[in-house]
Amino acid sequence: MEKLIRRLGGIFGTIHAEVRQVLNRYFPSTDHYYEGDAAKICEQIVEELWEGDFYRTSLGHFNFFWMRDFGTVCKSLVELGYTDNVQHTLSWALFHYQRAGDITTCIDKAGNTFNAPARKGVDTLPWLLHCINVSNYPLNKMERRFLEHMLRRYCHTFLSVKDGDLKTLKYAEMRDAVYYDRSAYAVSLVGRMAQCVRDLELKGFPYSPEHYRDTLIEHYWNGEFFKADFVTNAWSSECGLMPFFLGVVDDKKMADRTFNYINKAKLNELYPLIYCQNEKLFRFRIGMGRFLMPRYTGNTIWTWHGTFYLHILKKYKRPEYKEQYNHFAALIERHGTYPELVNADGSWYQTPIYRSDPGMVWAALFLELS
Repeated sequence: MEKLIRRLGGIFGTIHAEVRQVLNRYFPSTDHYYEGDAAKICEQIVEELWEGDFYRTSLGHFNFFWMRDFGTVCKSLVELGYTDNVQHTLSWALFHYQRAGDITTCIDKAGNTFNAPARKGVDTLPWLLHCINVSNYPLNKMERRFLEHMLRRYCHTFLSVKDGDLKTLKYAEMRDAVYYDRSAYAVSLVGRMAQCVRDLELKGFPYSPEHYRDTLIEHYWNGEFFKADFVTNAWSSECGLMPFFLGVVDDKKMADRTFNYINKAKLNELYPLIYCQNEKLFRFRIGMGRFLMPRYTGNTIWTWHGTFYLHILKKYKRPEYKEQYNHFAALIERHGTYPELVNADGSWYQTPIYRSDPGMVWAALFLELS
């Protein structure tokens, strides 16, 4: 009976998310325009997204907890002084994950766990362990046993027993509109998880972080950037940036070549950063492709990637950092919020079936730079 209730709760959570998306599409809220400069706008958004138990993902239809999004901003929230809120969020999430017996992409405010889109994410457990690590969350014995069980399940589901390499499977990841063949992003997340397992002294994951660093360099680096996946030699921002953002690969010469490519290809010409090149090379999920959601992950500018890019520029002390920071700040101030994505000219992205969300929790990434 409990499993049935959990399953129904997950279905309810998914339906709730879809209903919110439809309402946002046709009846967008006008309540989330903020006055002030970019840093002030982001500060107000981060404050408003604190739910009391967890950080919402946005002020729009993503009004629930999304492990991936929280994972990317967790370190920034800690650096901004929100460690208590971060640790409370992790305690809340771990409680619901343990009750469900699984780690899912999303949790709604009622505690229903579900995956969105409806496929298990390869990056969910890695982002959770990353958060635990960077926030110094004090794991208790039950949480440790649960995570070690999840690590063994993760290895069985996603990785080859022989060497820990990713299996060729369909799963959700950051660019959830696309089916990749073992993306550089996914390899980076597994590599980061391997480092967290080592730091946290967890059992259940026998592979080293160095293996995934070497895999990225040997099989994904094309001399200018990390290609999108094992077979697709094309730029996709999350794949090109995440190895550096998470420190799985820390090589200034490789980072400089990537920045030079971004400049040469003009991926940052108006605002940082265009999602991908050669969109036609990728296979899209049904309902998320080029016809129903044109350019959704094509030449659109996703603010997520813009902030990853700014963080790496600053880390490697690149001369274009200040200019790109100012361009990004101008985008936030133009809209009076932190948009999910915009068109190539900076206008709000919307199609007949989807409208970009306002007030993303990703604002914390920019705020840390301010």
